[in-house]
Amino acid sequence: MGNRRNNRLSEEVKRALCEIIRSDVKDPRISELMSITDVHVTEDLKYAKVYVSDYNDIETTLIALESAKGFIRKEIGKKVKIRIIPELIFIKDDSIERGMHMSSLIDKIIEEDKTRKVNEDNAEE
Repeated sequence: MGNRRNNRLSEEVKRALCEIIRSDVKDPRISELMSITDVHVTEDLKYAKVYVSDYNDIETTLIALESAKGFIRKEIGKKVKIRIIPELIFIKDDSIERGMHMSSLIDKIIEEDKTRKVNEDNAEE
């Protein structure tokens, strides 16, 4: 039961974070193409790992989020009714890049397989 509560809280923190970053944080270093892909709140509610993806410069966005961390935590406290406001840990989410890399590897293998089949068919003739 605690796990379901934790998942629900993680989603609520994610929703609040997205809203706060889009509407309240006025840092120009935060890109319009930035998104919060996932949030994991620990069981003791002390920490929240926030996975951030950005199609532009992720390092600049992470620096901007780190500098606004105190403000964001305060705003989360206003929007999400919990006793302990978790410490935010911003982490670069590279799952999109890994997915694109895997997709390119699969495409490469498919092309090599087609080339090999063509060579085998030519060898049979």
